Amino acid sequence: MTALLAFAHVAALLLLPIPMIGIVNRTRALWAGRKGARILQSGSDLLRLLGKRPVYSEVTTGIFRLGPLVALATTLVSGMVVPLLGGFAPVSFAGDFVLFAYAWGLGRMATTLAALDTGSSFEGMGASREATFGALVEPVLFLALGTLAGATGRGSFAELLALGPHGLARTGIVAGCAVALFVVMQVEAGRVPVDDPATHLELTMIHEVMILDHAGPELAALQYAGAMKLTLGAALVAALVDPLRGGGDPWLAAAVRLGLLAAVAVAVGTVESLVARLKLKAVPQYVFVAGASAFVALLLTAWWQGGGR
Repeated sequence: MTALLAFAHVAALLLLPIPMIGIVNRTRALWAGRKGARILQSGSDLLRLLGKRPVYSEVTTGIFRLGPLVALATTLVSGMVVPLLGGFAPVSFAGDFVLFAYAWGLGRMATTLAALDTGSSFEGMGASREATFGALVEPVLFLALGTLAGATGRGSFAELLALGPHGLARTGIVAGCAVALFVVMQVEAGRVPVDDPATHLELTMIHEVMILDHAGPELAALQYAGAMKLTLGAALVAALVDPLRGGGDPWLAAAVRLGLLAAVAVAVGTVESLVARLKLKAVPQYVFVAGASAFVALLLTAWWQGGGR
């Protein structure tokens, strides 16, 4: 059974990013009164990129070519510790959320160095913004996960995300951490209102400006890694609000989790349709709101463990 669940997890990790992006885009299209592209359109786009030949600038080095591979590899590694389908993760140990956070950090560093390797001041601008917002959101991630670890007394993702809303205090803890993790997902995946993957306004671009010189399979790797980050961030939120908490029949738990992932994708598309992209100077304030939400959850955890209900 464990081997079968591990296979299902890996299959979901590799396949879910395509429909997740499709659901987000279809939701945005419906809000705009359009039919929108097919749910699996991003898969066709990736296949098209894989058939193209990359073009390299004369000033780039091996760092430029290595960046997309490291970004994709680190995202795949981080996905092995996140419970995607129910409460099971192929790799689970105390403190595995630290591996998750720093795997994302390593991928961000590789993408940043690849952008700087082009020698372009334009891509350097995007790299600077990416590093700044990454440094702001990382403490929020650790505060939210540390709060859940303190509330559950557990140290692995599969256990600390199974807190579940039960009673006023625990409901507040789950809500506060869910808001914080939702914002972390938006920042890390480069989604509205923090960033816009479809933007063409140079002065506001963050992630997209960093990958302008990438093409072909390398661009496909970066886009696939971004979609996978969105899926993993959504999985954290879905696991946190899962009424089954990953327990019971594993296949029923997997079905419920898939439904919750789709719901989070719809929520992402709804936010992107109804909320304007923030000015760059307002992004730190938005991240601060996420940090404040996680801090309130931390205070509720202290009150709940002190006897409050």
